[in-house]
This record gives sequence, structure tokens and C-alpha cells, in this order.
Amino acid sequence: MNNQLLIKKKLQAKLDKIQTKSDGSPVTNLQLHTNLAEEIEQLTTELESINPNLNPLINAISLLDGAWQLQYSTAREIRSLASLPLGLKLGKVYQVIDVTNKLFFNLAKVKHSLALVSGYVKVTANFEPAKENLEPLMNKRINVYFDKRYLSIEKIVGINTPQLNPFKVVSANNPTSRTATLDITYLDETLRIGRGGDGSLFILSKSNDLPDLTF
Repeated sequence: MNNQLLIKKKLQAKLDKIQTKSDGSPVTNLQLHTNLAEEIEQLTTELESINPNLNPLINAISLLDGAWQLQYSTAREIRSLASLPLGLKLGKVYQVIDVTNKLFFNLAKVKHSLALVSGYVKVTANFEPAKENLEPLMNKRINVYFDKRYLSIEKIVGINTPQLNPFKVVSANNPTSRTATLDITYLDETLRIGRGGDGSLFILSKSNDLPDLTF
């Protein structure tokens, strides 16, 4: 087993170990002991250093396409979703990318702890490769422009509620003084690691179980 696969296996073992919730919701660093969060960061950094696709926006763009499930993150927005009010609990979180049209959406499934209500929050966006001095920036950074935020209730006490799917659509927030960016720091057929403009970490795995939701 080569070094890349060995480190990837160690990282995935850590992620599997901390994923104790059967609903598949992502784990954040605030939910872990500091030492364990540091171990995950160290393994992630090691794996990023031997990224098999150093220029993903040029030579591995097809690998980005499709649905990805978030496993772990240190991002503020994900940490806030982990502590929802009114008995609501975060479920699986996905990012679905349409490379051809340079679109993606983030989808967070939400349900009540007593199964009274279930739904999702979806945020749509478009992206483009970031450029500096007219050259692609390391061929791994994208600029992100958020578009709409959809709030949806899919079921109430087990009954489908299409009239509430969605029940609210608003403009999504973008940073006021900068362009949101994401660096794709590791990419292969099954695993993707990204770093936000604020240094936040996202670890995602390729998924095949996402419902058919349009952009």
C-alpha cells in the first residue's frame, strides 16, 4: 500500500470512529476532544501534501462532478447547524456540483428528534476558477457566488407536504468585503478536501444516495 492510500485509510478510520450518529450528519471539531481534532487536522495536512491531483481545475475537473457528502468540518456555518433549536437535528449534508454549468448547491437535511417534522435547507451558487494576474491561482481555487436559499418542509408527522417544499426562498448572503473562495486541496475518485477562505476545513466523500433535486 502506497503512502497516499495508507494516510487516506488512517484518516477515514478516524472519521468512521467519530461518526457515531446513524443519521450520517457531519461531525465538527467542537464536538471532539482537542487532541482528536488535532489528529484529524494532522492526517488531513499529510494527505493534502501528496494530493494526486495538484491542478484539479485543469486535469481532474470531471472528478468534481456529482454529489458529495460532508463528513467533517471546522466551518462556522456547519458548527451552527449542529445546534439547532426547537428539537431539530441536523442530518446528512451534501454538496452537488454541476461542472459543465459551473453550478452547485449545498443541501442540509433537517428533522425533529421526535419525527414531527423533516425538511431541508438548500443554498444554490455558481462558481468560477479564481485568477490572479490573469493566471489561474494554483489551479485549485474557485470563487463562489451564492444565489438563493430555500427552506423546505417535506413531511409533517409522516405526511408529505409539497405545498411547503419550499415554503420560503430568499437571496443567499455573500461576504460584503471579499469574494468567497474554496481551495480544493485534495481530490480523488472518492474523497475531497477543501479549505475555505477563512481556513475552515471540509472533508467530503462521493455519494450516490442523494434525492433528485434540481438546481
